[in-house]
Amino acid sequence: MKKVLPFLLSILMTSCYTFGQNNDYSSQIDRLIKTTHPRSFNGVVLLQQNGKIKYAKAYGYTDFNQKTPVKISDKFSTMSLAKQFTATLILQAVDKGLIDLHTPIRKYLPDLKYSWADTVTMHHLLNNTSGLYSEDMDKPLKFKPGTAFSYSNAGYAVAGLVLEKQSQKTFNQLVTELFKSCEMKNSFYPSAASKKQLVKGHTVKKDGTFSLNDQVRFEPDQYWGSHLIVTAPDLAKWNECLHKGKLLKPATYQLMTSYVITNVHQLFSEKPIGYGYGLRINDQDRILEFGHTGFHPAAGFTAVNLYYPKSNTSVIVMENQANENFEIAYYFEKEIREIVKKSSLLN
Repeated sequence: MKKVLPFLLSILMTSCYTFGQNNDYSSQIDRLIKTTHPRSFNGVVLLQQNGKIKYAKAYGYTDFNQKTPVKISDKFSTMSLAKQFTATLILQAVDKGLIDLHTPIRKYLPDLKYSWADTVTMHHLLNNTSGLYSEDMDKPLKFKPGTAFSYSNAGYAVAGLVLEKQSQKTFNQLVTELFKSCEMKNSFYPSAASKKQLVKGHTVKKDGTFSLNDQVRFEPDQYWGSHLIVTAPDLAKWNECLHKGKLLKPATYQLMTSYVITNVHQLFSEKPIGYGYGLRINDQDRILEFGHTGFHPAAGFTAVNLYYPKSNTSVIVMENQANENFEIAYYFEKEIREIVKKSSLLN
């Protein structure tokens, strides 16, 4: 009996610890988003598994001056989450035989004035190995295409030009059709009307003060990689649509979620992980993770969209603020990710 009692106590303590660590994600996130150090949270958090919402909270304001409360249904900018929509549209064109991923884009854009069009392919543009600078097409390439990783919004703009030409549709038309096919009824291509529905973005400066951005100052040629208008619930629908085989042929989806290049991003790990087509592929941890981030201090938005295929779980965090201190820019996104990864949702 003396030997059994410590054993039973050990089991009980382990069970209590497991419950506290793994099953209490809701209260942990509740406490987290109310903290103010090292910064405050302002936005929405949504967790969904197998089509059912497991957690959905809005915290803070749509406008820091007016103090209008944020709602889970509010519309945010995707920032760079837009890349996975663009990549999917391009891969749909691949499925239709309109685009070849490994043909130099000169074939599609013969009048493009840059010599790099003779060597850069859609594959290079989609996985950020083109060598193009982030915002400038005029500079010489950083490296030989395919040999290194360099994040490039300009690369996605070029990819978008090819897509529009080969599909004979505008990005507006393509995005609208894509959102409709995924029943994303509250998400839009930026227009005069939809921009009015967007929550205000806020730039939080290093001294703690903020500036309110009445408009997101992006031009249409930047929308390919930097700005669409979505809600968190619609992003969860998107994950279901993309990752459950409703948009791409299996072989093409496999291309999107595979990688030939790696890169470090502070949200995911200190070690390099893969970059596919508009998605980061983290197969270095015990749980396979697909995801992407969006961040733009001048626009005032921060976004993270994560998907765990084994459990069909989405983790979405969208803030209408962006902190100029990059060391804490993704603080809440990282902490929420860690809470979920230790929870019963993924274990």
